Order: sequence, then structure tokens, then C-alpha cells
Amino acid sequence: MKAVILAAGEGMRMRPLTLEKPKPMLEVAGKPLLHHIWEFLPHEIDEVILVVGYKAKMIKKYFGKSFLGKNIVYVYQKTKKGTADALFLAKPHLNPSEKFLLLYADDLHDKKSIERCVKTEQGLLVCPVKNPREFGVVIADAQGNIIEIAEKPKKPKSNIAIVGVYVLDNRIFKYKPPRKKNGEYYLTSMIEQMIKDHPMKAIKTDFWHPVGYPKDLKTAEKIFPPWAEKKKK
Repeated sequence: MKAVILAAGEGMRMRPLTLEKPKPMLEVAGKPLLHHIWEFLPHEIDEVILVVGYKAKMIKKYFGKSFLGKNIVYVYQKTKKGTADALFLAKPHLNPSEKFLLLYADDLHDKKSIERCVKTEQGLLVCPVKNPREFGVVIADAQGNIIEIAEKPKKPKSNIAIVGVYVLDNRIFKYKPPRKKNGEYYLTSMIEQMIKDHPMKAIKTDFWHPVGYPKDLKTAEKIFPPWAEKKKK
């Protein structure tokens, strides 16, 4: 099974930290965020398609052609066109008959939740939040099937946020996202269309720590080693 990791962004909200290095290479507990994400990948993953852009050479130097036993294919997103564009760039490297895991390169998760998500035919991890206007949000039925999804809604109908971990298959590419006012194309726009035709599960995560601002790195330092491991002690 393959994983697609989106790591092309500049991390503007993380300035000045991202002036010298890309956001996925900012460190928590002595390791880059992207290194931690690699450690969260389930054993089913044998290859990673890494979508890079801003200061890509720094990422490539650290991870090389293979990292922690998983081969790497690098895909370059030269212009800032959003998450949907990044996914379409990865499409030629995906097996049309297999599902794949998709993650963002800058949030912290726990491995067990990702493993549960991978067991679904199509699904995504979610978490309740206090500020749903800042995230993509979903509404699901009693069986966990997503019935509505919206990206950073001004009037949220739900406080259940998408945390940036998805299991998808080739069907997602049938749905073309509209271009937003900022010139970008969003993955949530594709999923919003797809759920009308195909079921997709919302799975509550056990742990998620978004890293959007410099202060979030300090908070992350306090919770590592990962939350899931601390609970075992």
C-alpha cells in the first residue's frame, strides 16, 4: 500500500521559523515533524509519494531515496495550487486498483488511529474542536458515514474537524474541484462530490495535535513521546 504525504507548503503562519527551513522540517523532540509522521505510518505502507515544493532539497537530503524501510518517490509542486492539485500530481504513481493513505506533513497523530483508518475502504480521521471555522468539518450519520463536508465554513454545522488523514482510492480522481478565490483547489471539494456517490467513514482519532503556529511547537514538546505511548506506561 502506498502513502501520499503533502509537504510542499511554505508554512507562512510559522514565520519566521520557516524562512530558513520548510515547515515539515521544524523539530519537535529532536526530530523534524515529517520524521514523526513517518513513524506513524502503518506497516502496510511500503512506499511513500512525497509531494514537495518549498525548500525541497532540504527534505530530500534528510530522507533520501528510502527512509525507515519505505521507498520514496518525490513529486514536485512548483506553484501553490492547493491540496487537490498536489494529489493529482501524485496520481501517476498510484496503483489504480488499490486504495492509498493520504496525510499532511505537519500535524502529529497516533499510529493506532491511522491503522484503524487504513482498515476502511474509504475513510478519514476526525476530532471535535473548539474553533471549527479554521478547519474542514464533517457531519456523519449514526453509522459514521459522512453525509456533509465543508472547508473552513463561516457558519459551521458541526464541530467535528478533519485532521488530515485520509484513506482513498482511484475514484477520488473522477471529481474535479472548483478553483477557489485564492487560486487553489481543495481536496475537500473533491470529497464533497464523491460522498454523494460512494460511502466514506468518519473515524474519531485518539490523538491529534495540529501545528499551525510557532506556539504549537512548544505545546508539542510537552506531549512527546507520543500520547499513545505515554498511555501504556
